[in-house]
Amino acid sequence: MGNPLLPIKPCSFPAPCPGMDVDILDEEGNPVGPGKVGELVIKQPWIGMARGFWQEKERYLDTYWRRFKDIWVHGDFAMRDKDGHWFILGRSDDTLKVAGKRVGPAEVESLLVAHPLVTEAAVIGVPDEVKGTAMVAFVVTGDKLQVTSDDADDSSLVTRHSSLETELKALVSRDMGKPLAPSRIHFVSALPKTRNAKVMRRVIRSAYLGEDPGDLSALENPAAVDEIREVGK
Repeated sequence: MGNPLLPIKPCSFPAPCPGMDVDILDEEGNPVGPGKVGELVIKQPWIGMARGFWQEKERYLDTYWRRFKDIWVHGDFAMRDKDGHWFILGRSDDTLKVAGKRVGPAEVESLLVAHPLVTEAAVIGVPDEVKGTAMVAFVVTGDKLQVTSDDADDSSLVTRHSSLETELKALVSRDMGKPLAPSRIHFVSALPKTRNAKVMRRVIRSAYLGEDPGDLSALENPAAVDEIREVGK
């Protein structure tokens, strides 16, 4: 939560709420150091804690309690920087297992949007014979490299996209290792979002694989789904 006694950084929380015993753990349940991504957990009961799901006790236990003994797993990836500020990086139930390693799409997306030409990014997992799951990224670029109906076939644009794709893969490889770089990067004009600006990875994956995307009533920009469907053909 915000704290009037502590400085504020963009997109961060200065400290846990009073009375909350919060930590960030790795896959083995050990606390991670500054700058490392892990599972956001709560190690002691707190006021307002959910005590169960209505008539679904096992689902409640599976969701929050069975990852680490006697520790509540909140279902989010988080990172704490060297100054002690906390960053929520996205849902950990989106985790992909690529070449035997667990990775959250948000980790890769944060690296992609760090590039000055990238404004938005979304990463999904698709079946792969070698890795089991391969990562595919969808990237929205700034105005200078944006895809439009008028220039989509422009050879110079294709060349620039190819060059940027190489740069972005190298960017991820340097930070996370070559096996975790996206297998493909597609440049699109927009990502499918809900009205409150949440990127719908489920819809992206279904459209890309030619599957039924399901309920799209919360979608703000249906044209983005059609574009991704065309990319996947």
